[in-house]
Amino acid sequence: MAAIVGVHGIGKYRYFQAAGTAEGAAGTMRAKWDRYLHAGLTGGAPYTGQSYITDIAYYAHLLRAGTPAALKTDLRKMDAESQFVLTGWMRQLGEVGDFAGERLTGLIHRLAEWLLLRLGPHAKDFAEDFCPEVAAYLASADAAARVRARDAVAATIRRHRPAVVIAHSLGSVVTYEALWAHPDLSVDLLITLGSPLGMRGVIFERLQPLPQAGRGRCPRGVRRWVNIADKDDIAAIPGALRGLFDGVALDEKVNINWADFHTVRNYLACGAVNEHVEPFLKV
Repeated sequence: MAAIVGVHGIGKYRYFQAAGTAEGAAGTMRAKWDRYLHAGLTGGAPYTGQSYITDIAYYAHLLRAGTPAALKTDLRKMDAESQFVLTGWMRQLGEVGDFAGERLTGLIHRLAEWLLLRLGPHAKDFAEDFCPEVAAYLASADAAARVRARDAVAATIRRHRPAVVIAHSLGSVVTYEALWAHPDLSVDLLITLGSPLGMRGVIFERLQPLPQAGRGRCPRGVRRWVNIADKDDIAAIPGALRGLFDGVALDEKVNINWADFHTVRNYLACGAVNEHVEPFLKV
């Protein structure tokens, strides 16, 4: 079986808190990804310990280095950079509109209420992880958290030399930049799940390397890039990436769970990645 590395998404600092080390956090997550992928590959057959994922590239603790308090906080109490991410993100959903002259505090209250009423507590909790972590990673082109996170992902890929990298959520952004920053790395298949890479005004224009003429490019070391997004995933905006990135071989839309629209559990367990990873499981 060829090596497969996963790169986690937002809200995974709790694994570091529980394990005490990045290695322990990665190990706990790898066991979960194995169970999720097994469910997808077998149609939900009982899990009996099969190993599919070689390792998880863990970086969540690096987004909090030097930050004594947890990043997650109520939407109404987020710092200015996190609020910038929130308002830019909500523009993508078409829920901000023209707010010229509106006080930012009032706007944040309105957006928090919209998330809660329209999508429920899960969406509000998701936003309270998504906005601060994206803001911490994208604080500047050479932000310490950004450099450390992408170097950690690159180090895991270099250690295992996987044929497949499965990158979820914010992990797709970190992986994209890591592969560009470390051109010696190569993978046969990159699968992005619920990726916000194309989110205009929040992430896309701040990527490294910067998009040229309004387009990003597949990292040179990636032989095939497949992007998968749930139709209700409010982090994957736009869900299709081929319109913004050269070199995306396939955009696939799935329907996993309208209320639990972003978890790696549902992406792996729904079978969306099966046809893409199965050839590498037989190597």
